[in-house]
Amino acid sequence: MVGKPRKKPKKLKLTHSYDFTKKDEILNRDTQWLEFNRRVLHEAMDNRTPLLERIRFLGIFTSNLDEFFMKRLSWLTQIAEMDIVRDGTNPKQHLKELKTIIQDLYKKQAECLTNLVPLLQKEGIVIFKWEELSDAQKSFCSDYFRKNIFPVLTPLAVDPGHPFPFISNLSTSLGVTLRHPGQDDNLFSRIKVPKNFPQLIRLNTEDSIHTFHFIRFTDVLMNNLGILFPNMEVLDVMPFRVTRNVDIQWDEEDDTANILELVSEEVRQRKFGEVVRIEFGAHKNDWIIQFLKNELDLTDDIYYEIPGELDYQDLSAISDLAIPHLKYKPWTPLIPQAFADTQTGVFAAIRSGSILVHHPYESFGASVEKFIETAANDPKVLAIKMTLYRTGRESPFIPLLIRAAEMGKQVVCVVELKARFDEERNIYWAQQLENSGVHVVYGIVGLKTHLKTTLVVRQESEGLRSYVHIGTGNYHKVTANLYDDFGFFTCEPTRTEEVVELFHYLTGRSLKKDYQHLLVAPINMREKFLDLIKNETENAKTNKPARIVAKCNSLEDPAIITALYEASKAGVKIDLIVRGFCCLRPGVKGLSDNIRVISVIGRFLEHSRLYYFANGSLNPLEGHFYMGSADWMYRNLNSRVEMCTPLYSAPSREKLWEVLSTLLADERQAWDMQSDGSYIQRKPTDDTKVGTHQLLMDLAKKRAGLGSEKV
Repeated sequence: MVGKPRKKPKKLKLTHSYDFTKKDEILNRDTQWLEFNRRVLHEAMDNRTPLLERIRFLGIFTSNLDEFFMKRLSWLTQIAEMDIVRDGTNPKQHLKELKTIIQDLYKKQAECLTNLVPLLQKEGIVIFKWEELSDAQKSFCSDYFRKNIFPVLTPLAVDPGHPFPFISNLSTSLGVTLRHPGQDDNLFSRIKVPKNFPQLIRLNTEDSIHTFHFIRFTDVLMNNLGILFPNMEVLDVMPFRVTRNVDIQWDEEDDTANILELVSEEVRQRKFGEVVRIEFGAHKNDWIIQFLKNELDLTDDIYYEIPGELDYQDLSAISDLAIPHLKYKPWTPLIPQAFADTQTGVFAAIRSGSILVHHPYESFGASVEKFIETAANDPKVLAIKMTLYRTGRESPFIPLLIRAAEMGKQVVCVVELKARFDEERNIYWAQQLENSGVHVVYGIVGLKTHLKTTLVVRQESEGLRSYVHIGTGNYHKVTANLYDDFGFFTCEPTRTEEVVELFHYLTGRSLKKDYQHLLVAPINMREKFLDLIKNETENAKTNKPARIVAKCNSLEDPAIITALYEASKAGVKIDLIVRGFCCLRPGVKGLSDNIRVISVIGRFLEHSRLYYFANGSLNPLEGHFYMGSADWMYRNLNSRVEMCTPLYSAPSREKLWEVLSTLLADERQAWDMQSDGSYIQRKPTDDTKVGTHQLLMDLAKKRAGLGSEKV
């Protein structure tokens, strides 16, 4: 078989997060993830969202759903085959329920685009069907096909001399049925739709030149097939899209000595992952569908009939149009005040007091990039140690680390090769760094390195001083403008000394367990969080002020959920701000009466992880504050190296509390989770009210003396 793995994949392992049988207490992770994507889809349906941004959210929804299929469906199918009961749910029935939910979401996505079409047309933005084109437009498309597309296409026939072609992941294809003139037998040919072309072709004719008129790339292909198959009878054509499993894992005890080789092999084999979904549109052909089933040996349950576009990401030509009044008003992150004085310098600013910055409201380039650039160029800096999980194609950090190494500094980079969907890029960067003299480490066997931190050691007049950056997000300059994240800079020995020890754990064989300030997974983080929750529980039982506010991307760890339930029953007021899926049931009488869960969805992606515990005080600034890289998920607390740091200074605590309070009070972007797992979007009492993201942009401008502007 083509692409058969040469190594034995790792056996399926179940963790505690999948051992629940208490369905009345624990919500299913997969259905909750789909509920999250439903909230994303709502941004496209909401007429308060700018028109072109609504089109972009349709593409984000598709991208999210693609990831769900690539990462989860194969795993869930294995669970079903093993007949393992998860969360009190029959696995086979669970798969059927998921498909029903997904089909409903497909329907709503298609209805949304249908409703947007007349709004786009009012702005002169039209996607034509072939039959709607004028003669001049058809002539333009046919010329475009001959000159630009025809030489690139490779029709692949299937017959005794031509085996069924490999169909790559997330590729769109045309299945074509043909017949020799005068013969009765149907023939099959597959045409891969090349993605290196715009999937919406801009019509450039006299009747379209001053408008935004488009036609789908696939429509042009489908209506010029006679050029590809001269003298053949083209019976029908059906577009379809294939999704494959990417979660190919190898045994941790594999005999491969080099982890780089292991991950490289995994990436190579991923392209041959099993097919987990085939999508086809309204123009379906039963003969082609049956042909695909036979050739790919697939079952009916992986076929999805899509009422709208096969890939809404193909609409990016529309969402990218430069029409300012149809998009969010541009936002330029502001330079943090602490780093605004170019005369003082980065290190002097940090020596004056620890600094907390909030992206994308405050500039990533003027803080994080500046910190590492200064360290790379400063002759007094002796060492730079950094973790890289995701960093982007045009990373500014790789050249800086290389330059520092070439200047003779001790440079260490912990690169996580197994960062999902970034493996190839990380392999490339790791090799570039190694070739330039940087010490590259791939972390600890069996654990992903997910923390985001940089350590700089500098020779100063009084001796060596360490400076540290700890973040909630990746060292990625693109997502730093789109994701809500925090970065913390300090030279306080309480933190920096423990970060030094943490790097010894990552690069050497340090077994340090007694971290006094940092929360490090899988060493002490789980235990510390459980102790903090228990402390609030005991405070409530003795009538002391007790409150927990936690902000994370997802929540499903069973021990954390159980502890939160116990805290709620004791009377602790708990607010959970969870952007993605949450497996805890809020508002259940006698179990979680005191727990409220909200999700905030909007212009920026809520990515930061913040944790607050009242610690017996009514003054929130006297409680415990933590920020870092870890969600309250089993994998983060057990299978990854994570770090959260306490925040001690009043300015940092005030900033975090301000953000948490803004999120909790949001009436524009916030959704309240119900005890059955559904969500209800809040209705503003005043139509002029804006959401968290606009409020925080206004606040950042106000602090910079620039005023504010509502959109």
